[in-house]
Amino acid sequence: MADLVYPPVIAFAKTMFRALGMKITIEGAEHVPATGGAVIACNHISYLDFIFCGLGARPSKRLVRFMAKESIFRHRVGGPLMRGMHHIPVDRDAGLASYKAALAALQAGEVVGVFPEATISPSFMIKDMKSGAARLASATGTPLVPMVLWGTQRFWTKGRPRDLGQRGVAITIIAGEPLHPARRDNGDTVMAELRNRMSALLDRAQREYPQRPKGPDDSWWLPAHLGGTAPEPDVYEPEAM
Repeated sequence: MADLVYPPVIAFAKTMFRALGMKITIEGAEHVPATGGAVIACNHISYLDFIFCGLGARPSKRLVRFMAKESIFRHRVGGPLMRGMHHIPVDRDAGLASYKAALAALQAGEVVGVFPEATISPSFMIKDMKSGAARLASATGTPLVPMVLWGTQRFWTKGRPRDLGQRGVAITIIAGEPLHPARRDNGDTVMAELRNRMSALLDRAQREYPQRPKGPDDSWWLPAHLGGTAPEPDVYEPEAM
C-alpha cells in the first residue's frame, strides 16, 4: 500500500525528538522481522506510546499499523493522519471488523501493533491483557514480538497534565524474543508467557533507567515498588471479570 503520510510524520517526530534533546535507547530491534507479517505487543503507559513503539520497529525499516480506538479516527486532525498511516480502527462494540482488518494486514505482510492491556496502566506495571495479540499471531502464523516502553509516561499519561516540552528525557524501548504461537496452542498459555516476558523486559527497563525523579513531587512516574508514588496495581487495577 502507498505510504504518503507515514514518512513525513516520522520525519516530523524525529525532528521533535532532536529539538527536545530526548535520550532514546532502542534494544532488541533485531527481533522485529525485516520482512513479512508480525504482531508487536506493547505495554501502555502513555498517550504517546504508539509513536515510540513504532520507533522501535524503524531499525528494521518497518512501518507499524496500530490497532487504535475508533474515536481517534473521528478527530478532525488525528483522523486523517490515522487513516493516512493505514492504522486500524477498533470499535469495542463491534470488534470483528477490526480483527478481520488486522488479519488481512498480517496476511499482506504488514506489522500490526497491539496494546494488549487496552488502556493505560496507572501503576506503570503490566496489567491483565486481552488475548487478541495471540489470536492474531496464531491465526496467521506470524511472530508475536513483546515490546516495552519506559519514560513515555513523563510526557503525557492518564490523570496527569501534559508536559510535552520537557527537555532531555530518557526513553527506553526494548523488544524481546518473539513467540511463535500455533493454531493449536492454548491462548491463555500464550498470553501468560507474553505477559511474563513483557514484565521481565519492563522490570529491566525500569531498573536500568538512567534518570531519577528530581524530588518527592516528581516521583509520581515511578512504580511504588521502586519508591515512586504511582498507585499499586491491586488497588487501581482490579482483575477483569
